[in-house]
Amino acid sequence: MEEKKEEKVETKKEEKKEENKEEKKEEKVSAKLEEIIKKVEELSVIELADLVKALEDKFGVSATPQVMASAGATGGDEGEGGEKQKESVSVILKDAGQSKIQIIKEIKEIMGLGLKESKDLVDAAPKALKENIPVSEAEEIKKKLEESGATVEIK
Repeated sequence: MEEKKEEKVETKKEEKKEENKEEKKEEKVSAKLEEIIKKVEELSVIELADLVKALEDKFGVSATPQVMASAGATGGDEGEGGEKQKESVSVILKDAGQSKIQIIKEIKEIMGLGLKESKDLVDAAPKALKENIPVSEAEEIKKKLEESGATVEIK
């Protein structure tokens, strides 16, 4: 008998806790917000996407993650950040082609490496030669290497 009473008491305590949680949730959300939440629950995914776009346009905000915004903000304003990303590229040697010796010489000159290090770079193709360099410098490197017969990519 005592066990049943204890179980009933514990059950009632749990029920009260659940009721209190529900009341707290209701207290945190106003009636207006509750109504909006119910309407949003009824929307399809496409309608939700359209809603997000409409809200962005209406209030001039963006729903992109904060990490992205802060990464762009570190370079100044967003316009400058976008330009800096385009200005810094990587030169990747895809293939040395037929004249491997000529490519090794060119890489030795461009990179300021020794003969062995240059050869190792060519043998490791595809391999990034230089990273985070200006586009103009990357174009010059690409031009020199392609004239020698290499396959080069700029990313």
